[in-house]
Amino acid sequence: MAENTNKEVDETLENVAAEEENTAAEENESEAVEDENKAAEDSVEEASEGDDETKEKKSFFKKEKKKDKKDLLIEELTDKYKRTFAEFDNFRKRSEKEKSTMYEFGAKDIIEKILPVVDNFERGLASVPEEQKGEPFVEGMDKIYKQFMKVLEDVGVTPIEAVGKEFNPDFHNAVMHEENEEFGENTISEELQKGYMYKESVVRHSMVKVAN
Repeated sequence: MAENTNKEVDETLENVAAEEENTAAEENESEAVEDENKAAEDSVEEASEGDDETKEKKSFFKKEKKKDKKDLLIEELTDKYKRTFAEFDNFRKRSEKEKSTMYEFGAKDIIEKILPVVDNFERGLASVPEEQKGEPFVEGMDKIYKQFMKVLEDVGVTPIEAVGKEFNPDFHNAVMHEENEEFGENTISEELQKGYMYKESVVRHSMVKVAN
């Protein structure tokens, strides 16, 4: 009787142990399945996110590369406008420079032809005797001469300074030379014909005598 009881107890214990082992195995298997499912879900989510980012990047570059026809037309017309404006501005500056050069050339040519008239005025007034300088005719000629010179001065014509100045070939033309202690070396002692400038350029050089 005792032996049968012990045998039943042992069988019961073995059954309990077996059930515990089966339960532990099932729990481990369930956890493994859950881990695999979770890993699979994470992988799917990452892949989905990667696809979204890729789509966004592709969409962004696609937008960058592809421009609207209206925008392309605006860019083309803007470029043409800038080029046309630059060409017109260059043409305007070139035309203004050419006109200024032509005007100055023409003005110098006219002034050069007028200067002999000025010379004759000065020679005529210089030859008038002292006692006749108060006569109405002489005074009238003198006023005309002064008015004439004022008009030339207003348009930019000025006489070149000569007597007492150092000789400068850019402004003076030396035709005579003398030794004169009253003047320094290479100094103009006499002006034989007055020279004139138009603005910054010489119209006619002064014809001078240089001392020492």
